[in-house]
Amino acid sequence: MNNEKLTLKGVCFGEILWDNLPTGRKLGGAPLNVAYHLNKLGIYTDMLTRIGEDQDGDDLVALCRELAVPVRLFQRDQQFPTSTVEVHFNEKGEVSYDIVFPVAWDYIALGEKEREAVRNADFFVFGSLSTRNDESYNTLQSLLKEATYRVLDVNLRAPFYSKERIFELLGYADLVKMNEEELAYIASWMGLPANQSDLQKTEQLMEGFRIEELIVTYGAAGATFHSHSGKFSYRFPAFKVDVKDTVGSGDSFLAAFLSQRCRQDPSASTEEMLEFAATLSAFVTESTGACPDYDANSIHRLQWKHFLNRGEVNLR
Repeated sequence: MNNEKLTLKGVCFGEILWDNLPTGRKLGGAPLNVAYHLNKLGIYTDMLTRIGEDQDGDDLVALCRELAVPVRLFQRDQQFPTSTVEVHFNEKGEVSYDIVFPVAWDYIALGEKEREAVRNADFFVFGSLSTRNDESYNTLQSLLKEATYRVLDVNLRAPFYSKERIFELLGYADLVKMNEEELAYIASWMGLPANQSDLQKTEQLMEGFRIEELIVTYGAAGATFHSHSGKFSYRFPAFKVDVKDTVGSGDSFLAAFLSQRCRQDPSASTEEMLEFAATLSAFVTESTGACPDYDANSIHRLQWKHFLNRGEVNLR
């Protein structure tokens, strides 16, 4: 995307798949989407996953190479197929998924190559969906002990989650990203009153699981960032865009925010990080599929387009 040379490295763990959209087959999987955008943003990020020994798997490898997503941690499975997902949209453009089980990424194996990659990474991104099968979950638990900075993307896809497993994952995380509905689910599991504000819920969630940073996305209403040690919360509104589909918009938001957060630029404010994340998310929402092509000029044009309409709300 640009000529900036970065020494940062990351690993994303979990599902990679073909999203069967009304417009055709698209590359997908939340951790893959995050890895794609991080690599586009100049941060070398491996994708640790498992695919079948089949044509769908061969096609995924070829496309990821074309998109400059590293494939050195792609495992091949002779028994289980490459994952495919049927994607459905309602009249509001909201998405639902029919996710096949079991598939190859339910059986991600652990070896020294995987341990070394995570051990040497600056951050490790993992999602809750990839833990639906014990074999991949056991691998993830071992890798979490090797990671230095752990980023959980809560991704509740019925029926592939449980309160107990989500609570376990929250206990590992340094940074968590979830959406408004997922916050409500977790708050109810914690026994928090339904009439509490989201700010009150996030404070108790972060305190209960010792989470340092939390992002809650609200779709067209923007996102909030909460810092436990900094003792502040910040809301940034979403940009108004012509929605084509919302597939991968939250993944791009996380990737863009993480790309700024991990640079640890002392001159970068929370507002600037969230603005950049909102910009990339808006671009993806205006595009088809989770991994559209773009360059620096595309994002900069969109930032200027919305500059005069940007705003901020301090929650505290």
